[in-house]
Amino acid sequence: MRVGIVNDMPMAVEGMRRVVLSRGEHEVAWIARDGREAVELCARDCPDLILMDLIMPVMDGVEATRRIMQATPCPILIVTASVNHNSAMVFEAMGAGALDAVNTPILGMGGQGEGHDLLLRKIHMIGVLNQTSTSVAAVSPARSRREATDPSTRGCLLTIGSSSGGPQALAEILRTLPADFPAPVVLIQHVDEQFVAGLADWLDRQTALKVRLANEGDRPEVGTVLLAGSNNHLILKNTGELAYTPEPLQTPYRPSVDVFWHSLASCWQGEIMAILLTGMGRDGARGMLELRHKGACTIAQDEASSAVYGMPKAARELHAALEILSLETIPVLVMSKFPVQIRQEAQ
Repeated sequence: MRVGIVNDMPMAVEGMRRVVLSRGEHEVAWIARDGREAVELCARDCPDLILMDLIMPVMDGVEATRRIMQATPCPILIVTASVNHNSAMVFEAMGAGALDAVNTPILGMGGQGEGHDLLLRKIHMIGVLNQTSTSVAAVSPARSRREATDPSTRGCLLTIGSSSGGPQALAEILRTLPADFPAPVVLIQHVDEQFVAGLADWLDRQTALKVRLANEGDRPEVGTVLLAGSNNHLILKNTGELAYTPEPLQTPYRPSVDVFWHSLASCWQGEIMAILLTGMGRDGARGMLELRHKGACTIAQDEASSAVYGMPKAARELHAALEILSLETIPVLVMSKFPVQIRQEAQ
């Protein structure tokens, strides 16, 4: 891949340059010293991937990510001094369309230092996502062997899948839901487990509902938003409990929306509303199609309001989504339809 590097610190630039060139598989397309220069360079020469710092003079990485994704969209990986300390900016950048984040590698005496291998793995994974984003083929997720009979799976459930651009989109929806929202909510967001706890805390501050990581053995419950919290896949078991599984190993999307939604199709007996938001690739489209065949209300975000129109586009192409809606309209439909369904069940 051709990789653009955006950072105002010479040592950080040299560390990333060595990582990019270390295996002979990638090349450095250009180097920018601030966000504005990156926007200008990307407009002239759009690379396969941009390694974007957050805190820079002239224009920071959040605004540069936003402008690049609007004008000349391409995969962006946030590379910053401390993902945890800059978590608010990380999630804002991911809301603008960045795919992932990682700490800046430290340049070692022999040319390879701390963080080298992790950055290289992130670059490799984004290359895999680039190759699979235009392919309809997908790994068939592991499925439950029999349908659940547990009473806890007979209610209504709201589930949302998202990737690049997802944190901000999730916040936009969650902040419209009242504290007495009458259904459990389960989120699958493509995010590395090293800072998924930070994402849960950040989302918790955006909504009246309680947001926390889904733990092994949890059951979806009213008043709580559960966020998939591992690089393994979240699934619903026949017992009505949530669990994590490494299978399927082949899928580049971790945690996978498809894997969770396929488990819902097998094991959730009640009403389901499934929403697929902005994101690179095709994850969630096939799982949404199976949920639609089961009778779920399925919604995909429209192109105009998506930071990256990959996953919702795939759902539209498979005719998996009953509704194609803007991010602004999605909460309106959620609030208008979900309570009606629940009241009717209570009568």
